[in-house]
Amino acid sequence: MSSNDHFTVRIGVLGCGTVGSAFISILRKEAEQISTRTGISLEIIGVAVKNDSLARPVEIDSEILTSDAAALVADPTVDVIIETIGGLNPARQLVLNSLRNGKPVITANKELVATYGKELFDAAAEGNVDLMFEAAVAGAIPLIRVLNESLIGERITRVMGIVNGTTNFILTKMTEDGANYSEVLAEAQALGFAEADPTADVDGHDAGAKAAIIAMMAFGVNAAVSDVYREGISDISAGDIDAAKQMGHVIKLLAVVERDGEKIGIRVHPAMIPNTHPLASVRDSFNAVFVEGEAVDEVMLYGRGAGGKPTASAMLGDLIATARNLKQGSVGSVGRLSSLPISSIEEMISAYYLQLDVNDAPGVLALVAGIFGENGVSIRSMDQEGKESTAHLVFITHKAREADMQKTISELRELKEVRDIGALIRVVGD
Repeated sequence: MSSNDHFTVRIGVLGCGTVGSAFISILRKEAEQISTRTGISLEIIGVAVKNDSLARPVEIDSEILTSDAAALVADPTVDVIIETIGGLNPARQLVLNSLRNGKPVITANKELVATYGKELFDAAAEGNVDLMFEAAVAGAIPLIRVLNESLIGERITRVMGIVNGTTNFILTKMTEDGANYSEVLAEAQALGFAEADPTADVDGHDAGAKAAIIAMMAFGVNAAVSDVYREGISDISAGDIDAAKQMGHVIKLLAVVERDGEKIGIRVHPAMIPNTHPLASVRDSFNAVFVEGEAVDEVMLYGRGAGGKPTASAMLGDLIATARNLKQGSVGSVGRLSSLPISSIEEMISAYYLQLDVNDAPGVLALVAGIFGENGVSIRSMDQEGKESTAHLVFITHKAREADMQKTISELRELKEVRDIGALIRVVGD
């Protein structure tokens, strides 16, 4: 770094894949404007890659390419590390080494932050440097900065969002085209919205990691991905989508982080939300996050949640904030995490949607309704459609405890009159 009249920040980039190359391209394009507006020059002096002889999406001078990421992190001439290699190893040790040695880190690695958040935050505090990860949760949407700065004095009650573009694309197509899950998944893979192995997205792992990070930032709680209750979308049927439409709702995969008394609930699951809710209109691969607080009431952030350019844009924003902190001799700390307990899914209160196929015979409906009542689950509405010897029942409950609803389903499964039980979908936002 140079004197205050001409301040230069020298950057080491770990990885040069989709995100790394997009970051380098955007920084090169915007460097002059950034320098004019901030008085800071941003200079990439090293790029660590696995194989420095491969062709890359962006041209890089051979003099700054290296296959030794650890050496780049340890290089005393590097001021800031940009981590884009992803995964847990070797990213974890490289990031820790950088932070502990007093070198700020900007990362988009949600898996890393969600798994080792406390360790990373402690290392940043130990090194008295910035750890920035805006791009780890919702791409170009500035959620982390809003939670850590704009709403730092707000008593947040709930953060609820669509934070996975793949699943939102699939559910949007199912809703608008009437197609089933497997058909839309194949289309999403063909278009590049879903990976060949879509497990991380459709089973909720990706959204779960983001939910853990949101919990850290919204409530300061020491959360990890293992604390997140998680369900995916593979059991959502065209019938569920149609039933939601008839009720004036849509189905979305939601990450929900909320204050539950003195505990924090963290969960990812499909949910029915009314068409009047702002999240209902979020289509295709877009993301949106809805923040509720005691003073601010409601705030929604919307935008592209994934992709090389949106992610790189968020990382560049973090880099500029870090460079300003370096120039001023300050640190944008995320603070220490508390040990607030995490509530279990069994404690959650929600309304529920459930479909049942039962024998179309006298007394069966009363028998089914009795099981709901015996477990303290009140039925808000019920629709019935007869098909030959089968009655198709659709229930919406009043709010009930998750444990009571699960006990209800368990007892319904044991009834010989119940032929099939569909997906249990929570109803939120009413």
